[in-house]
Amino acid sequence: MKLYGGIDMNEGGMISSLRDMTLQTDLMNIINDNIQGFNKVGYQKKVPVVSSFAEFIGSHALSKNVDEQVGRIKITKNPLDLALATEGYFQVMTPNGMQLTRDGRFKLDKDGNLLTLQNYKVLSKEGKSIKLNGVPKELTDIKIEKDGLIRYLDKTNLKLREAGTISIVTSESAILENPDVKQGYVEESNVAMHEELFNMVPIRRNFEANRQLFLIQSDSLSRTIQELGRTS
Repeated sequence: MKLYGGIDMNEGGMISSLRDMTLQTDLMNIINDNIQGFNKVGYQKKVPVVSSFAEFIGSHALSKNVDEQVGRIKITKNPLDLALATEGYFQVMTPNGMQLTRDGRFKLDKDGNLLTLQNYKVLSKEGKSIKLNGVPKELTDIKIEKDGLIRYLDKTNLKLREAGTISIVTSESAILENPDVKQGYVEESNVAMHEELFNMVPIRRNFEANRQLFLIQSDSLSRTIQELGRTS
């Protein structure tokens, strides 16, 4: 920065402090998202990745990775609750197109369509919606295998039928080999609350340190400008 009379005032320290405060704020936002997702079925925690570039001193690039580690498996005994004990995602069709989810809390509508709690259709390996023709009287008449194959007792003729195999894919939407579907369970989030709270401490400390440094530098710059004003 050029001050009166062509005198240079280095703003690098202030800019660096601002960048670091922005970074700490973004890191805190990721932690807050994880904390909010702690009680969400199938939520996968986000892991911040910070990279520094030598050619831009003090600048940082922040990205997020998804932790695909399996979360806590909880028994519900609901035959339409499914948990994935491996990596992978269920494919569902939403108004915005196909999406992936690990939330396996499903239900049947009156026509026998397999739906999510948000009324999205659950897709088969063939990319079609799954429908149970002749909805069984009891949900316990529905059996879902480890690979996602659905069998059920047709109430119209009391015969065992297949409704298709639930599509279970990788994050790149490729068919997952050897999935492990657990019927009567749900997967809770893989967030460890104590880790998130622990990670907050250095972020808050770094933010406050940079804030104090910025205030000191800002005050120094203000005094310099005032001194130059009195001597001009």
